[in-house]
Amino acid sequence: MKTISVLWSLGALLTGCAAGTPPPAAHVDAARLQRIQNVVVIYAENHSFDNLYGMFPGANGVSRATPEQATQIDHDGKPLPELIVFGAGGKPNAQYPRLPNAPFRIDAPPVSRPPTQMVPSPTHNFFHNQEQINGGRNNLFAAMSNVGGWTMGYYDGSAFKLWQWARDYTLADNFFMGAFGGSYLNHQYLICACAPRHADAPASMRAQLDANGKLIKRTGSPSAAVGAVQIVGGTQVTPDGYSVNTSQPAYQPSGIAPSAQGPRTLANPAGVTSQAGNLELPLPAQTATTIGDTLSAKGVAWAWYAQGYTQALDDGMQLPELARKVIYQSAGGSVNFQPHHLPFNYFARFAPGTPDRARHLRDGDDFVEAIESGTLPAVSFYKPGGRDSQHPGSGDIMTGDAHISALLDKLKASPQWKDMLVVVSYDENGGYWDHVPPPTGPGWGDRFGPGSRIPALLIGPHVKQGAIDSTPMDTTSILKFLTRRFGLQPLTGVREKMGDLTSALN
Repeated sequence: MKTISVLWSLGALLTGCAAGTPPPAAHVDAARLQRIQNVVVIYAENHSFDNLYGMFPGANGVSRATPEQATQIDHDGKPLPELIVFGAGGKPNAQYPRLPNAPFRIDAPPVSRPPTQMVPSPTHNFFHNQEQINGGRNNLFAAMSNVGGWTMGYYDGSAFKLWQWARDYTLADNFFMGAFGGSYLNHQYLICACAPRHADAPASMRAQLDANGKLIKRTGSPSAAVGAVQIVGGTQVTPDGYSVNTSQPAYQPSGIAPSAQGPRTLANPAGVTSQAGNLELPLPAQTATTIGDTLSAKGVAWAWYAQGYTQALDDGMQLPELARKVIYQSAGGSVNFQPHHLPFNYFARFAPGTPDRARHLRDGDDFVEAIESGTLPAVSFYKPGGRDSQHPGSGDIMTGDAHISALLDKLKASPQWKDMLVVVSYDENGGYWDHVPPPTGPGWGDRFGPGSRIPALLIGPHVKQGAIDSTPMDTTSILKFLTRRFGLQPLTGVREKMGDLTSALN
């Protein structure tokens, strides 16, 4: 395989650009940019770069981690004596061996869990991720997780179908999730580069932080050598009213059922009581500017395609006393639809009954039909359901790998392929360790991110073949590319110094 590195210097790569020199501008003239007539974004789930591509030839993988990055410390700052995988109740899980304090292969002895198996899902929340990164040292992943040392696992991905797509086209190995934390906020960053507002959130939904801005831990969970970390209070909303961890939309499909008296298209505005006994309200309808707004303002056709959307909409509008069969459900072959993965459903412009909702929010079957008929809009976002998204705990890696690869095969056979750019990326790291520190400083980052490094594949006839692109990028780079290609109004949250994907183009 021919490997091309688009990077500045090895030193800048290893420090994750934290020192702050922007990458050289990608010289892609307007005529070459105009070759891209269709942009497709496939958004998979919950894996860090090291977790899936840490052994990819020529990439900045696990072997380049420094001893400080690879050695996990306890809450007191001392190295953990060993890695312990925690299970139910935050106690050691006897199904997993105790391991040396270092990154380990999940699919090799002594763990020996192949990527066809369902595995634990580490905590992946906003404040947890900030603490795990620990100023770029990346050495608090085990201590700030519900599963402890499991966070340090990685795979030999050479059997993945997507690994072969990465070999054939461009793998970005310096691409970061747009925001700290989980899927909810990173889906918002994919469409608006912004954190939603929930100014009136109840105290039960707000994070309780100490004087250093860190989560307050429960008494009895100060050591990751004893049990998984336990925190006090909620984590969904910052003290000043930004919604940063999973909250439910006010519109169906939602994890909050309709009220018995209210419209079936809406979530119950009174909210629900969580298993912990906390009141959780739906997020108020948002009005920030999204990439959908800027595309529509320029007359650029676009759609968000979600696998299982039509089924989930019907499921969400059932009577509240009826059990859901599709929303957050995997039994019976359900696609396991995740409402917090449908970001436009949080915005007033796409409320039930609006023309924009009908025009732009589509089912995954519509995506396949449009591919095969050559009628994809200029910009397409595709979201797999939980079963096919590679999300730990919701599906196994190989099922999602086959699903996404099959879509890529269809796209390559489409009559629109000759003018297409496909971006396959992940919403966030899923709580898994990655050794590269996210960029920091003006133009690189802000209070919301970027978070940990994630995989990103750039695929298409105008993309460099057999390439590794080490240009610093994050989720907002996708928005930056769309803005540049279609001459859109820039979104204010897009990070100035991040690359715009054009470094991967021929």
